[in-house]
Amino acid sequence: VTVNDLSVYTVIEQSTLSRTLDTLEGQGLVRREQGVSDSRFRHVFLTDDGRALFTRAWPAMHDAFEAMFDGVDDAEYAALIAILQKMLKNIR
Repeated sequence: VTVNDLSVYTVIEQSTLSRTLDTLEGQGLVRREQGVSDSRFRHVFLTDDGRALFTRAWPAMHDAFEAMFDGVDDAEYAALIAILQKMLKNIR
């Protein structure tokens, strides 16, 4: 994934995200590589340590997600996603 894509997905300014990636890279959790076909783009990859941390954290993240949406039916969930997508489009 590119830094720009991450910025869009996370709704974080690219400069702020770059500083966060600096920290994660320093911790050995991600690595950034220059694009092969277009050197203006930097791609972000999880390292083995980053993937291991994600694998350990995922169950708690999944449980929190399930708890947040407990009792929310499919139609309500779909409506929420549609509204959030409109909001994101408005702030981009």
